[in-house]
Amino acid sequence: MSLLDMIGPVMIGPSSSHTAGACRIGLVARQLLHETPASASIGLHASFAKTGKGHGTLQAMVAGLLGFQPDDARLPNAFAEAEAAGLSFEFHSTDLGDVHPNSAQIELTGAGGERVGLIASSTGGGVIEVVKVDGFRVSFSGASATLLIRYTDALGVIARVASLVAADHVNIAALVCSREKRGGAAMLCIELDGPLSPAALAFLSSWPEMDWVRMVRPIMDAGDTIGGGDVPVLAGTTA
Repeated sequence: MSLLDMIGPVMIGPSSSHTAGACRIGLVARQLLHETPASASIGLHASFAKTGKGHGTLQAMVAGLLGFQPDDARLPNAFAEAEAAGLSFEFHSTDLGDVHPNSAQIELTGAGGERVGLIASSTGGGVIEVVKVDGFRVSFSGASATLLIRYTDALGVIARVASLVAADHVNIAALVCSREKRGGAAMLCIELDGPLSPAALAFLSSWPEMDWVRMVRPIMDAGDTIGGGDVPVLAGTTA
């Protein structure tokens, strides 16, 4: 851990957990959607619900959905920026059960009708953990490139994905898989040492078992520009 990590992220304040972390949750949701966000329903859990308004959590999360970084000067005016961008949103309190008190559930809809849902927590110092995507258990922080795949469970799919990643000269750091039932819908979450190439992503997306494929770029560096003006480059198909 570096001295900068211990001090906290470069950000628009006031809180690394309630502001910077909230913004990064929005950034991940934007990447997972696969298209320009049009509407968002955001449930705030526990501490986020009780103190989020005073800590800028609401503006920060909307800023992330717009593609703004935690240090973006536009963050305090995110609501006006969202209106200009055509993004509608609503907040409500929710009980997400046994999760970190700084947690949120985002249901995001894109301009073309794509939908994605996630539950994520801001665990302190601007660090986040995504714990569910579309109801499937996952675990990633956004500190490294992360491959998420929604697919139909079949014999050998995970082994084939791992072989493809290795053939693309990328190393696997961590892997989580969950499924509804044998032969049913499943989600594979793989943290990588670097992003897959466009060719590898396109090939992976062509497999008949695939519903969608997302390559989530790292969101922990203040210099990253995710979705600044354009939708992030993602590969995927819809069933």
